Amino acid sequence: MSNTASWTVPLDHPAFAGHFPGMPILPGVVLLDVVLHTITVAIGQALAACEISSVKFLNPAKPGDELLIQYIIQPNGTIRFDIAAGLRKIASGSILTKLS
Repeated sequence: MSNTASWTVPLDHPAFAGHFPGMPILPGVVLLDVVLHTITVAIGQALAACEISSVKFLNPAKPGDELLIQYIIQPNGTIRFDIAAGLRKIASGSILTKLS
């Protein structure tokens, strides 16, 4: 199962106040929260019992970026994901779940 969703980084996201004034970038933890929320909504199942087994942050996500979130659920329940803003790859990683 392979899926795609998009999310636009709000210009006024509260995380920008401290991360970093004058050169705002979206914190990685916020990106991961968006990925988990997107997948949870799409599959209709909570991912409360999951483990982010790997993640690489490759480029910063900035205010107004339209992020493309692509993910695939493998037969063993592992979810691989990629986040991109246009041609810039923002992050990639995998989530271990109890999905079957």
